[in-house]
Amino acid sequence: MTIAVTLSTSSVYPENCAAAFGLAERLGYDGIEVMVWTDVVSQEAGALKALSELHGIPVLSVHAPTLLLTQRVWGPEPWTKVDRSIQLAQSLDAQTVVLHPPFRWQKEYAVEFVEGVARREEESGIHLAVENMFPWRAGGREMQAYLPHWDPVGLDYAHVTLDLSHTATSDSDAMAMAHELGSRLSHLHLADGSGSNKDEHLVPGRGRQPCGQLLESLADQGFSGCVVVEVGTRKRSREVRELDLAQALAFARLHLGEATP
Repeated sequence: MTIAVTLSTSSVYPENCAAAFGLAERLGYDGIEVMVWTDVVSQEAGALKALSELHGIPVLSVHAPTLLLTQRVWGPEPWTKVDRSIQLAQSLDAQTVVLHPPFRWQKEYAVEFVEGVARREEESGIHLAVENMFPWRAGGREMQAYLPHWDPVGLDYAHVTLDLSHTATSDSDAMAMAHELGSRLSHLHLADGSGSNKDEHLVPGRGRQPCGQLLESLADQGFSGCVVVEVGTRKRSREVRELDLAQALAFARLHLGEATP
C-alpha cells in the first residue's frame, strides 16, 4: 500500500493556498493539508475545491486554526473553530482534522477537550488527530503551556498527529512515542529539528530527529495515514523554497520505499 505524502499549505508561507496547490502539482505531491489561516481561501470550501480540481490535487486533511497566530480566525470560541474545521473537511472529503491541545488559559475548553474531541469524532466520522506540542522555555525556566498536556501519549485520544519538529523542541523520543501510540498514530507531520527551544520545522534530514527511521518503521507496519511535509520556508526565495519542498518529498518517498517520479 502506498502511503500518501502531502504538502501543508503552511510550508509555502508567506505565499498563499493557491501557491501551495501549484507547487504540490508541479513537484508530484499526493495531496494537500490546508492550514486554516488568515488567507480567506483557506477558509472557503468552494475556493479550495476549485483549486483542487484545477491542479488535480486532493485535500486530504485540514489543520484547525488553533495556533496563537490564528486566534481571531472564525472568532474567539475554540469549539466553533473545531466545528467549522470539521465542516470544511467534510465538504472537501478530507478524512482528518488536526488539532492543537488547548492553551493553559483556555481552562473551560481544556476541561472538556478530551471528551469533546471523542464526541465530535463519533458524530462526524472525521478523525480529530490531536498533535503533540512542547513546553515553553525562556530564561532557563519551563512553562506548561498546554492543557491537559502537550504530550498526547497518555491521554485518551483515538487519533494523534506526531510532529517531528515538536519532538525535537520537547526533547522527546520520537520512536518511543510512535511505539507507545501504536495504531492511534494516524497522521505524521514530517519535519526536523536540532533540539533548540525554537520550533524549527527544518527540512527532514537537516536536524537530529529520526525522520528516516520513523518513515521506514511506518512503511513496515502498513501505516494507513498521511505523511504531511510541514517545513518552514518563510525566509527562502521562491526558487529555494521549491528546492526544499522537492527535497522533502524525495526524502519521504525514499524512506517509505517508493520510487521518486
